[in-house]
Amino acid sequence: MNGVRKKFGTAPVFFTAISTILGAIMFLRFGFAVGTVGFIGTLLIVLIGHAVTIPTAMSIAEIATNQKVEGGGEYYIISRSFGLVVGSSIGIALYFSQAISVAFYIIAFAESFSSLFEFLMNRYDLPESVIWLLQQKQTVSIPALFLLMTIVLTKGADLGVKTLYVVVLTLFLSLIAFFVGKTEYNQTTTLDPFANVYNSQEQDLRDTAHLSIATDTNRVEQQTFSG
Repeated sequence: MNGVRKKFGTAPVFFTAISTILGAIMFLRFGFAVGTVGFIGTLLIVLIGHAVTIPTAMSIAEIATNQKVEGGGEYYIISRSFGLVVGSSIGIALYFSQAISVAFYIIAFAESFSSLFEFLMNRYDLPESVIWLLQQKQTVSIPALFLLMTIVLTKGADLGVKTLYVVVLTLFLSLIAFFVGKTEYNQTTTLDPFANVYNSQEQDLRDTAHLSIATDTNRVEQQTFSG
C-alpha cells in the first residue's frame, strides 16, 4: 500500500467541470444574452447547446465504461477505441481546442476587471499613460498568463487542485448572492420573459413621453386655474 501513489480522486474532475460551467459564460455572457434576445431566447440557446453536449457526454461515458482510462483523457479513450489514426486526428483538434479555451478564459478574466478600472479612472486624476494601460485588456491578461504558467511549471497540479476548492466555494457564495440580492431594475420592473434591451428602451421612451405629456398637461391646467 505504501508504494501506491496517492491520486487526486474524482473531486477535482467534478470541481473543474463546475468551475467551467459556472465561470465566464454565466457571469459575463448570460447577462448579455438575456439583454439581447430575452430570457426565453436565452433558454432556447441553452437547450440547443444541450442538444449537442448531452449526446456527446453519453457517447463518451459509453466508451469510457468499456475500458480502464489512463493518462491522456479524451485522446486515450478515442485512440484505444477507434485506432491511432482517428485518435491522432481528434487529438490534434483537442489540443487546439484547449489552447483556444485557455485564451478565452484569460480574456474573460481580464474583462472582469473592466468595472474596477472604470471606477479608478473616474474617481482619480490619473496620467494619460496609466489611463491608456487600464483601457487595454492585455494589461491584465498577459501578466495573468505568465503568472499561471509559472505556477503550473513550478508547483505542478497539486496547487491547482487545492485552488479548485477555493474557486468552487467562491462560485457557490456568488450564486447565493445572485439569487438573494435585488437590483434597482428588479424592484421597479415586473418580470417579462420576452423583454430585451431593445424593447425595454422603447418602453422607457414611451414612459418618458407619457410622463412629459402628463407634466405639460398639469402645467397648462395650473396656468388656466391661476389665470
